Amino acid sequence: MSQLLLDISPDSQPTFDNFVVGRNLELLSALRREPAGGGERSFYLWGESGSGKSHLLQACVSAALAAQYSAVYACGAVPPQSADLVAVDDVERLDNAAQIKLFDLYNRMREDGGTLLVSGTQSPLHLRLRDDLRTRLGWGLVYQVHSLSDAEKAQALAQHAQSRGFALPQEVTQYLLRHGRRDLPSLMAVLDALDEHSLRLHRAPSVPLLKEVLQQELK
Repeated sequence: MSQLLLDISPDSQPTFDNFVVGRNLELLSALRREPAGGGERSFYLWGESGSGKSHLLQACVSAALAAQYSAVYACGAVPPQSADLVAVDDVERLDNAAQIKLFDLYNRMREDGGTLLVSGTQSPLHLRLRDDLRTRLGWGLVYQVHSLSDAEKAQALAQHAQSRGFALPQEVTQYLLRHGRRDLPSLMAVLDALDEHSLRLHRAPSVPLLKEVLQQELK
């Protein structure tokens, strides 16, 4: 058997169009309006890991840049530069000094204009941050990012497979959902690796081939 040389880390550019909506239609609609001047000053997005928060923040930055606005994204940190749109991911990772910077950035953007997007795993009320920062984050629009159900993930995987030109057997989907990572980007990355592996071996996608891909991931 040929050696598997697979890179199954998610690498597609997050956009609004490739975000699987699920129960997040209202949130997606609000964020789509913002890079074009929707008028909101701050958004706080919260949800469990893998729910799509990072995808949405990066999609907002990409959309703002495409609309000729300045925009910057940072994960677990506060960007040193200002911009029309600033996205700060994983706010709970900020140390005390960074929390002060974010507090100052919030106030500055509120006065001077611009949009601040922040994400975390907890609602503002339950964040373990400075009280003044938690209060500020709760002042803007707060949305919970709902994770996809297994049925919605299965549908998204089937559509992704179809876009790559192959039909995804139901038993492969079920096995992947049981044994793969839970977040959709990782699941789709495994699916891409399965497609490449099956093409290399000139065999249709199957559970045995999927097992080979997942075993390679663990090495």
